[in-house]
Parts: sequence; C-alpha cells; structure tokens
Amino acid sequence: MKRLRFSAKQRQVLEWWRKGGFDAIICDGAARSGKTFALSISFFLWAMSCFQRQRFGLCAASINGVRRNLLGQARPVLEGLGFRWEEKVSRNEVVVRGGGRENVFYLYGGRDEGSSASIQGVTLAGVLLDEVVLMPRSFVEQACARCSVRGGRIWFSCNPAGPEHWFYKEWICKAEEKSALYLRFGMGDNPGLADEVRERYERTFQGCFYRRYVLGEWVAAEGLVYDFFERDQMVEAPEGTFSKWRISCDYGTRNPASFGLWGLMDGVWYRVKEFYFDARAEGWQKTDGEYVRDLRELAGGRCIEMVIVDPSAASFIEALRRDGWTVRKADNRVLEGIRRTAEALKAGKVVICKGCEAAAREFSMYCWEDDGAQDRVRKEFDHAMDDIRYFVMSLEEGRRSAARFVERGTF
Repeated sequence: MKRLRFSAKQRQVLEWWRKGGFDAIICDGAARSGKTFALSISFFLWAMSCFQRQRFGLCAASINGVRRNLLGQARPVLEGLGFRWEEKVSRNEVVVRGGGRENVFYLYGGRDEGSSASIQGVTLAGVLLDEVVLMPRSFVEQACARCSVRGGRIWFSCNPAGPEHWFYKEWICKAEEKSALYLRFGMGDNPGLADEVRERYERTFQGCFYRRYVLGEWVAAEGLVYDFFERDQMVEAPEGTFSKWRISCDYGTRNPASFGLWGLMDGVWYRVKEFYFDARAEGWQKTDGEYVRDLRELAGGRCIEMVIVDPSAASFIEALRRDGWTVRKADNRVLEGIRRTAEALKAGKVVICKGCEAAAREFSMYCWEDDGAQDRVRKEFDHAMDDIRYFVMSLEEGRRSAARFVERGTF
C-alpha cells in the first residue's frame, strides 16, 4: 500500500479516541481540507479496535454520498491494512472483518424529515454523520439517540453554513458542554492537496462560499448572489462553428418563462441567445404549444443535443417530447447549483453573451434572503437565474448515467 501522509490535525483525528475524555468529535472547516478522509478512516479503526459484533451507522445526505465520500475513501486504506470488506448493496450494509473481529456498518441517507424513520429503532455503538449541516435536525438527533452501547461515540463532519444554523448553535457553540472535541480544518491541513488545486478554489469561490469553503467560517449569505458579475463581462457571440448546442428552460405560465440557447466552442459554453416572456407584464398567458414554437424559433434550425427543463413543468415536458425533442429534467438543487454556477462563471467555462438582457438584469437583482439560519434566495428576479443554473447542473449530470433522461427524441 502506498505510504500515506497525514497532517498534525489529521493525526489528531486518527488518535483522539485512544486518549479518552470526549464522547464526540466535530470536524468542520474548508472544502478539500482532508477532514472526511481522516474521520472515515479513524471511525473504522476505532470500531474494529474497540468492538466485536456490534452495529454502526454511516450517514450522509444520500446513500450514494455515503458510498462515495466515506466508503470510497476508507476502503482502500482498510484493505491495505488487512481488513476484509463485504458490501451487501441491496441491504445498504457493509461487514468488515479483521484482527479476529467482525462488525456491521449500516448506510443511511438523511435527505429530508422522513429520513429519521429509516434509522429509528436500531441500536448502534457509534455513528458517523458526514456533511451533517445538509441533514434535517430530526434525522441527526434520531441517529445520535441510537448510540446507546457502552463506549459508543458520535462523529461529525461538515463545511460551515450560516451562524444561525441549528448544528452550529447546538453542537459547535456547546462542544465543551457536550463533551465533544471540536477541530476546525483549513486547506493547509490536507497534505495531499496540490497548490494549484488550492489556488483554483481560492479563485473560483466568491462571497459567502469563499468564506465558508476556503476560509472555513460560519457566515450568513447576504447581498447579491453573484456579486462578482458585471455587465462588461458579457461578450459578443463568437463567430465560427459550435460543436454542441443545448437549451435550458425555466417554465412559467403566470410567472415569467426563460429559455437560454447555449453553444460549446473550444471548451467554453456561451449563452448566445435567450427567450423571456412575462405573462403578467404582457397581460396574457401562453400555452404549452406556443412555448414549444418559441423554443423552436430560439433553436433556429440548430441541432440541439438536449433541452433541460424545470422538473416541475410536466405538461411542457410532455409537449416537447411529443414534438420530438430530447428532454432532460433539470437537477433542481438550488444551493449546489448556485455554487457550481458561480464557479463556472468565474472560471470562464460559462459565458453570457451580449443581447441576453434578461440574464443581465437578473444578475443585478438576484439576492439572498436575510436569514442566518439557512441559505435561501429571494423568489423574485430568478427565472433566467434558474434556467442558467439548470444548464450548469446539466454539465455535471452529463457525466452520469442517462437514467435521468425523460425521453430521447431527435430534432
């Protein structure tokens, strides 16, 4: 096995349970700071060193997140140390054996309030909650309550959120009261992070995301969402041949509808044209069929790879499908979409062209709600912002399974 290097703070995570004195550990701070890697390895080593034939919980916002962020990082290291690993995918559990011991690790996804039922009733010797701020409080508290075996401990990791978030107030601010070891990580605590990656993160994050994911601070989102965007960043649509075309749609009947035409050239996606219709301002509403004709006019005879559509627009999706378009339901994770959009814009991977006035106008007015407990954007001036976000998320989704396609047609 390749020799691993650990920073002083990572070694503290690996060793804290040997020394006693704490019932829990909280690791927060910057993105890519090595906290989850060290925490997941330490959790398994603790479980296999201290317990025999016990059950443990591995939690993230989704089961896929558990497999990717916890199992994916820990498994090669554990197998290199001689542990044997058996995953029972259909039952969402992993059996680990080594040193004459065997323990079972259950995988849980804590995406919404209903998730707490999945963990209710089980008895655990310990639980690891990765990205705990993304989980509802009911799920986290239920998971903690399951740890009733003598010697059991609770393990948390997360990137910071707003200072009014319940986890910050109830666990980080009360770490000493709860007998929890609190460790704040920076990018410098990850010896495996290349300088160019750290510099890229420093360049591409902005506003509250910079302070959270680069500096590791618990700060509220405030002001303009894309406060770095200026109208003079808009360019003329380049001349030449685009290799791909896509259209993104935020559908509205009484609310505005916004469509964007995107072309790929030399690794950059350009928003070359757009369609925007505000029914309230115009005093009349359009039908699905009329919107399909508007989209066809926006396409202008180009070969459109796919149309990415607001996932709630069922009737419009069906109308597009019947008209022969390749349609994909948009990934509507708002905060993740905003973060990726900001990264793409700052990195120059996505460019807004002159003439896209609806987008330019909304960039100057799209704001955060004044709410320190959770990140929310104001539900106004957000229709072009939503269609842009849908498009950016489709770039990531394009690397995944085609299972999210609603229908594949031709144009």
